[in-house]
Amino acid sequence: MVSWCRWRSPRRWFLFACLGLLLSGLISCQSNSPQSMEGKVSFWTMQLQPKFNKYFDDLISTFERNNPPEQVSWVDIPWNAMESKILSAVSANTAPDVVNLNPTFSSLLASKNAWLNLEEEVSAEVKARYLPSIWQANSLGNGEVFGFPWYLTTRITIYNQDLLQQAGLSTPPATFAELAVAAREIKAKTGKYGFFVTFSPSDSAEALESLVQMGVQLVDSDGRATFNSPAGKVAFQYWVDLYQQGLLPPEVLTEGHRRAGDLYQSGAIAFLSAGPELLASLEKNAPSIAKVSAAAPQIVGETGKRNVAVMNLVIPRSTKNPTGAIKFAEFVTNTDNQFAFIKEANVLPSTIGAVDKYRQELAQISNASSLENARRVALEQLPTAEVLIPPMANLNQLKRIIYENLGAAMVGNKTVDQALQDAEQVWNDNLKG
Repeated sequence: MVSWCRWRSPRRWFLFACLGLLLSGLISCQSNSPQSMEGKVSFWTMQLQPKFNKYFDDLISTFERNNPPEQVSWVDIPWNAMESKILSAVSANTAPDVVNLNPTFSSLLASKNAWLNLEEEVSAEVKARYLPSIWQANSLGNGEVFGFPWYLTTRITIYNQDLLQQAGLSTPPATFAELAVAAREIKAKTGKYGFFVTFSPSDSAEALESLVQMGVQLVDSDGRATFNSPAGKVAFQYWVDLYQQGLLPPEVLTEGHRRAGDLYQSGAIAFLSAGPELLASLEKNAPSIAKVSAAAPQIVGETGKRNVAVMNLVIPRSTKNPTGAIKFAEFVTNTDNQFAFIKEANVLPSTIGAVDKYRQELAQISNASSLENARRVALEQLPTAEVLIPPMANLNQLKRIIYENLGAAMVGNKTVDQALQDAEQVWNDNLKG
């Protein structure tokens, strides 16, 4: 399965501080309509070699054969090197023609006018290929779209059927309200925890996304905090109550999502929020737990929203071959090629056609395995899933401020009201700076 980069390193913000002025100066000088230079397309991906060498060699050969005189040069960059390499390349005006990035990082450069505006460059027919919410996930909200959606992941709920049965529960929870009830029953009747979600500032944004699912608006259009609201208070109180009632493992404040996986495969928690492919890992590492595991849709709040994570292909505005770059990005992300790639990488597609094709394939499987059923669940929720936290600068900083203050309330060092007020003030003060 393709690994997802979390972009955790503080070095990222240092790089932006050092290069910000240089980038803004260089990018502002770039032409909005670069002159086409047919024949060469440079293509950067993130850590896809050597596992997918054959797939991309065949893909590139087919593109070149059908689109003379275009020639594609493919370079694969390690996860931890991509951010510094693309920043340096953009600042030096030597960026590749097509780059594989996630929305969070690519949006930071989009705000510097680094990428082609695909809303203007791509036909309505091509735009209509993609799931509408996924196409819009690559927008900064100003009408510009900076990336072609490529492959996706979405969380589902993997649950231990034995623990549910022991707790007298017939079905897994569908909402956060039901999750709290289930956690109490499981703890009372089995001594185990219901679930684990991390509030470690250096790890997953899942808890932050849960606030959005519960109806919390994090920031306004100017970036100022809006989470100190009635909905914010309800959401903070939800997590505080669960923690103080002993229904969350104490290490949720210090350990990351990997700990959740460890606890689930040891039988210590009943529910795990993860991708379908975790079941394949369970079959290898914890076969007894895999046998009693099943899949259900992602748990939601009052909004009914479910998360999706997107990987994109973006095209630098400085490309000397915009025609070839757009043609190649459209080719990589078309329905047939996405369908082929998801089978190789065990991810999900972003085109409507590939989603339908995959759904039909899974529906034809009789005696489906737990993994195949989990993929069905993920696929069914995909058309309405969305990027819950739109691309924004300083997202990691917002996450840290909220997690630190919410964590203080969870251990009783602050009231919920004080935690919300302090987080709001720190975030808004940082904006002024």
